[in-house]
Amino acid sequence: MRLTKVMGNNDKAHYMAMIETENLGRYFGEIKAVDGVSFSVERGEVLGFLGPNGAGKSTTMKMLTCFLTPSFGNARVAGFDTVLESRKVRQKIGYLPENAPLYGEMEVGSFLRFIAEVRRLEAREISSAIDRSLSLCGLHDVRAQRIETLSKGFKRRVGLAQALLTDPEILILDEPTDGLDPNQKHEVRALIDGMAENKCIILSTHILEEVDAVCTRAVVIARGAIVADASPQELRKRSKNYGAVTVCFTEGADTDGDFASALGQIPGVGKVLAEPDFTFTLIPEEEDSDRSSQDLLLRVAREVEQREWKLSDIRLDSGHLDEVFRDITHAV
Repeated sequence: MRLTKVMGNNDKAHYMAMIETENLGRYFGEIKAVDGVSFSVERGEVLGFLGPNGAGKSTTMKMLTCFLTPSFGNARVAGFDTVLESRKVRQKIGYLPENAPLYGEMEVGSFLRFIAEVRRLEAREISSAIDRSLSLCGLHDVRAQRIETLSKGFKRRVGLAQALLTDPEILILDEPTDGLDPNQKHEVRALIDGMAENKCIILSTHILEEVDAVCTRAVVIARGAIVADASPQELRKRSKNYGAVTVCFTEGADTDGDFASALGQIPGVGKVLAEPDFTFTLIPEEEDSDRSSQDLLLRVAREVEQREWKLSDIRLDSGHLDEVFRDITHAV
């Protein structure tokens, strides 16, 4: 775990997480939207915040960014309490809300200048900060265009540009690629990946491939409570057929008798599932390491080669985040 070194009033170094929550919760009337959430995030981490609609993701983010006051528990951002030191917290973060408020009648460049002044950037820094944000978000060509004339995707990029304007050390992004086309999504993911080493980033998303692409860790929330906290790779290992080997034979190639019986004799195979079109899934004997899964794949490939069976496909199941997501969120 990477920790951030901070100098206290006594000039002694101590270490803290960039974001920490402890039993954080929020009521709306009698509805408990967030129910005792606790986690921490370090510099260099990109935390994917996942959950079905209404799970409490946006509410948690609003508490971290001081837009909402917790009903109970507490949170610290860059070492500052989000309730008692909210102004200092706001100075440290860049925030892209789910529905980022934009002034449609303003031009993109003018809007970013307005945000820079609101954020109290030094006058000598404003122009370079705007240019940097425009470049990072691919907005130079629409700099002089009114925001209301932009597509949904470009509006989202303007929202992201304002979050990056102060080059904050902490980024909290609610659905950052919402409304973007595939090329734009790729660009934003590459941008996040490029910034990750020197920042602490939380992003919420419904796009599970995005978690694989940019996140070092995922927290899954359902009905206001955390139900999983692990790396994407660790989550995939919860998939039903993780580590299984699937082989697809050419139709009519079964000259050696029963495929299923022969495949079941390969060391490390616990069960053979026959599927249509001469396809078989080999389930390992027990949960095993990634190395053992690769070994099983090699053993199956050698057996196929020795028997001179004709294959159309052979693959190792690396797990499916969507399957795991459904299982752990439906179980709550």
